Amino acid sequence: MTLSQWFIFILIIQVIHGLGTWKLYVKAGRQAWEAFVPGYNGIVLMKIINRPVWWVILLFLPIVNLIMFPVIWVETARSFGKNQTIDTALAILSLGFYNYYLNYVADVNYIENRSLQPKSGAGDWVSSILFAIVAATIVHTYFIQPFTIPSSSLEKSLLVGDFLFVSKFHYGARVPMTTVAAPMVHDTLPKIGAKSYLFDDDFSKRNTSWKNKLQLPYLRFPGFEDIERNDIVVFNQPADTLLDMNDFRPDRNYYKPIDKKTNLVKRCVGIAGDTLEVRDGYVYINGNKNELPDRAHLQFSYYVQPKTNRFNPAFLKSRYDITDGIYPTNPQYSNYYFSAVSDEAIAKFKNNPNVGSITRNVQEKGVRDPNIFPHDPNYNWNVDFFGPLYIPEKGKTITINLENLPLYKRVISEYEGNTLQVKGNQILINGEVTDTYTFKQNYYWMMGDNRHNSIDARAWGFVPFDHVVGKPVFIWMSWDGLKNPRWERFFTTVSGEGKATSFFIPFLILLFGWFGFNKWREIKKSKD
Repeated sequence: MTLSQWFIFILIIQVIHGLGTWKLYVKAGRQAWEAFVPGYNGIVLMKIINRPVWWVILLFLPIVNLIMFPVIWVETARSFGKNQTIDTALAILSLGFYNYYLNYVADVNYIENRSLQPKSGAGDWVSSILFAIVAATIVHTYFIQPFTIPSSSLEKSLLVGDFLFVSKFHYGARVPMTTVAAPMVHDTLPKIGAKSYLFDDDFSKRNTSWKNKLQLPYLRFPGFEDIERNDIVVFNQPADTLLDMNDFRPDRNYYKPIDKKTNLVKRCVGIAGDTLEVRDGYVYINGNKNELPDRAHLQFSYYVQPKTNRFNPAFLKSRYDITDGIYPTNPQYSNYYFSAVSDEAIAKFKNNPNVGSITRNVQEKGVRDPNIFPHDPNYNWNVDFFGPLYIPEKGKTITINLENLPLYKRVISEYEGNTLQVKGNQILINGEVTDTYTFKQNYYWMMGDNRHNSIDARAWGFVPFDHVVGKPVFIWMSWDGLKNPRWERFFTTVSGEGKATSFFIPFLILLFGWFGFNKWREIKKSKD
């Protein structure tokens, strides 16, 4: 739905609310017209049900409002003496239309100073749980969200088993586009395996856009910083095209709404307006080699020829901090393939007396990899030799022709919602012949530091800004496997210079200090 359609929908909801409650407003000592004024009617209603005015804001927050609307329906009924379990059930099951019965049929009286305390232990628990969910959903959606690192694409900077806090407000929190979804889960319900959101799949299959009648338009709150080159960024994978829970189709992207696509974390090596090229596995930006932060460590794959039969790949992997390796079944005097070795590790590794020769696994320049963007036979690119290509910047206009169209056709049609046709030598955008295109948003180039073991922008291309989720800022816990904690990584920052410093001990001191202070205050209060 567009913003204008949502505005009309909200107005209709206001009329439905007014028609179902205006007599209740009058019985509460208010004016009938107050039930129909958008926004203001919510403020008045909060006064009627004796709840804080800021609850009105919660009614307009997607996902959170799914919890708050039933609460308001029940609170309205209770404000007019309907406190029984059957009243609560009817208010919820009727989706609030129980108010029509109270408004036009039932003989009810307004209870001005009703008690807001739950009348049972169960009610108290339900109330506490509901508002804990509301608070957690607000924090999760608009401020900080926890993530887990599942793969080694950013190994050395972020390790498999790191638990992150990702800031939503650095780049601006994105308003959820999927309006009907379970709170605090992504695309799948835990244990059940079903979708966690309501999405018009039939609509999405008929159209070349992710938008449908259940979706809000893309909106984002202002951030206090822009994405900078070499930032580590969490984003929704543009090429995630899950048609159903077991069907992945990489040719389209409209089977899942943007905010429910798979979350990924990569390094932004190219920002909007950059010209990017990969030479021999290294990234060049605007002709200059990209200099990574000192905490980042590029890794490549190598073939290793042993010098003696005393070669122990597992021991060497551990000794030289090699991320991963694939070893032959018969290792004696055979080549070994190490899939992820940093430049620092290889400098030490090659001097080992049991190592004969080391050869980096580099694809030949000009040899096309069909799995590499833009998946076009006219572009002989691979993971080690790629580009150059221009990364689109909002408001910038480029010349479009049949030669460079494969680079930007997905941007034009999928990400920016235009119709795109090619007729002979002519390119038609929205039915009009053109040889230029002006971009509507910024795009970014996301890659893993583990250059030969990372599915990244080299596979799917540009990442639109509307797919950006947030910025990892803090590692609060880290486990090597299921049993071994990495204590030195607990409570460390993601970015910064030099070796990361753990703030775990200071955190424990503050935590125990807080508990001790509260205990002292309780003892002092009991004595008084």
